[in-house]
Amino acid sequence: MFSGGPISTMDASTPGPEVVVVQGETIVAVGARALLERYPDTPTVDLAGRTLLPGFIDAHNHLSIAALHPRFGEATAVADRDALVAAVRAQAAAEPEADWVRLWGWGQNGPGYAPLRADLDAAEIDRPIVLAHSSLHQCVVSSAALDRLGIGRSTPDPQGGEIAHDPDGTPNGLLVERAWSDAHAQSMAAYADPDRWADHVATRARLLLRDGVVAVHDAACSPQAEAVYHRLARTGDLPVSVLVMPHSARLLTNDLGGRLDGATTGDGDHRVRVGPVKLFADGGIAIALDVHVGGRRMRYGSVMDDLGGAALRAARAGFRIAVHAMGNLGVDHATTAFTRVRQALGDGDHRFRLEHAGVTTPASWRALADLDAVAVVQPGFVEHVGIQSGGVVFDDAHWLAFSGLADAGVVIAGSSDDPCAPYPPLWCARLGESRATSSGISFEPDQRVDLDDWLRAYTLGAAFAGGQEHERGRLAPGLRADFVVLDRGGPEPRVAQTWIAGQLVHDAP
Repeated sequence: MFSGGPISTMDASTPGPEVVVVQGETIVAVGARALLERYPDTPTVDLAGRTLLPGFIDAHNHLSIAALHPRFGEATAVADRDALVAAVRAQAAAEPEADWVRLWGWGQNGPGYAPLRADLDAAEIDRPIVLAHSSLHQCVVSSAALDRLGIGRSTPDPQGGEIAHDPDGTPNGLLVERAWSDAHAQSMAAYADPDRWADHVATRARLLLRDGVVAVHDAACSPQAEAVYHRLARTGDLPVSVLVMPHSARLLTNDLGGRLDGATTGDGDHRVRVGPVKLFADGGIAIALDVHVGGRRMRYGSVMDDLGGAALRAARAGFRIAVHAMGNLGVDHATTAFTRVRQALGDGDHRFRLEHAGVTTPASWRALADLDAVAVVQPGFVEHVGIQSGGVVFDDAHWLAFSGLADAGVVIAGSSDDPCAPYPPLWCARLGESRATSSGISFEPDQRVDLDDWLRAYTLGAAFAGGQEHERGRLAPGLRADFVVLDRGGPEPRVAQTWIAGQLVHDAP
């Protein structure tokens, strides 16, 4: 049992408890100090003044992709062609059996060097090369990759994507949004060996434990990645619980193919469970905007016009729906799809999820609240959106409107979008509370949310988003004994311990 410090249950039915009792993997009692006498043979963990709360849940994390990043060439610090050529050649040598040479991290540090096909060709590698942007929403590929993908002068843009061209009409290698889906899928195939992939997932998941993360929602989980998670669960080697959000191996598509015939939302157990399917309303780089700045209208991007039909098919097949939406037009497109599903299937508990909610309006806040939707947001986005937006403030919409959504009655779930942004929940929460970037840019400060509210978003809110509120996210009898212990004695709170199933899995110095 745990006692000797503040206990934050995230459960209004048990205010001010002093003791949490665990038997096996489960919480059996929460209450006053009298529980110490009722369970005299149960070992006691002294919190020593530190705070006990439910383990953090990262409600939007790409664990199965992030796990493989150590095997890809890193290009986060690449600033010119010579450095890129060196990185490509090093990666080709490190993975000689891979059909594609894959690198990642371009754009990680904001605007700067913008490589194109000719830069990759300069490495003189006879395999296709892909350099994935840090957002996972665009890439640059080599001439050999364009050939492999069948992309030439006359290849049309896919709906919701763009194939960029030189002035003479030749594709220059930049593939935006859906135009890079096949490049992603083909370049990932060489790394899909179940044994090695499983090892990488377990290694990456153990890193999450240091920051108090006990569960993740894998927010674009391919069938191959699902199989890896189930394999790890069967052997007892999965360090964190995973809610898989089914998606195609081709990123950014709304065509889930035969996956709709498989296990549906809720199937599985606490180790690996099926969550909502992941769909897209707009892009992540080419976000769908219709806003005003200084009285002037600004329109940009486009919506994914196949969302409505895809959402309805998935809902009829037994899945809940999670929709990526960054721009305000994307958000409106998602709410229209949610409304269509509710009209077709009735007023049940659809638990609609809006992923990101990048640019929203008061009208969209009310619409989401009326739909009982959950906003799965990333407070860590304050850093790079605050920088890349260039300080632009809209007349009629808000960037990352955390408080606007919450005040309208929309449940907020905390998440990271790792590897597209850093994952530590406390780091992210501090940004969501301060609304200031590391360089000191104040970014719509009226949309800040207090730290304690972020702790709730990373526990109860995230559990609710995943339909897991009867399993985790609170400290209550019958729920998982997955905890984080916070040391709040210094200038910033820090994770002191992480417990899973009543066992200590991380103990900070």
